[in-house]
Amino acid sequence: MLGKNKIKFIRSLEMKKFRSESGCFLAEGNKLVSDILPYFDCELLVARTSWIAAQGNINSRELIEAEGSDIKRASLLKTPQDVLAVFRLPSYNIEMKSLQDELSLVIDGVQTPGNLGTIVRIADWFGIRTVVCSPDSADVFSPKTVQATMGAIARVKVIYTDLPEFLDSFSNTVPVYGAFLEGKNIYREELTSNGLIVIGNEGNGIRDEVAKRITNRLHIPSFPPDNETGESLNVAAATAIICAEYRRREIM
Repeated sequence: MLGKNKIKFIRSLEMKKFRSESGCFLAEGNKLVSDILPYFDCELLVARTSWIAAQGNINSRELIEAEGSDIKRASLLKTPQDVLAVFRLPSYNIEMKSLQDELSLVIDGVQTPGNLGTIVRIADWFGIRTVVCSPDSADVFSPKTVQATMGAIARVKVIYTDLPEFLDSFSNTVPVYGAFLEGKNIYREELTSNGLIVIGNEGNGIRDEVAKRITNRLHIPSFPPDNETGESLNVAAATAIICAEYRRREIM
């Protein structure tokens, strides 16, 4: 039975304080829960009988069959679906060797959950397995960010750490690229198959203490060059263009 205490607990996971205290995060929606269920330890799964029957074996510490009205009371969505689940927060370590050999994203203060979730989804699409974030970036395990990842959170490690210190640990070992309005044309610059790509805050870009550690400044030019346009691209859109250009070079 989905009692008041469990509903209160589920809804409390909207706040980072309670996610940290409980060590859990919330995911909602038929496809999202199905996609990430094999990757995270599930503490509690609440679903309609029909959804449960369609899944086969469900690996969850606690499984509750519920009617739509009960799911609606627990849900944070305006239009709840057939299932919601509470998962344990994962613990990831920074793997220096992998980061030296692969392409990874570094996020400096992206604060909108939808933007960060979309960036994680983009990373997943382009085979980027690690996203390193500054501590003040949006929490990837907030319900809104989890929804925006569309399941990519299961395949992409998102790690929070002090960025200047992190970048210093790669000094002179891998190229560190950054997206700037005054950078060099990305379509004309040499790009490597490994390295770190730094993406800055939605309004302020990359902070000075991070920018001074970047070795290659890149810019996405508007087209045509003399055409009047908006001041900048959405941060997630810019990330997609940059990642696409890196991967295009690899298959040419």
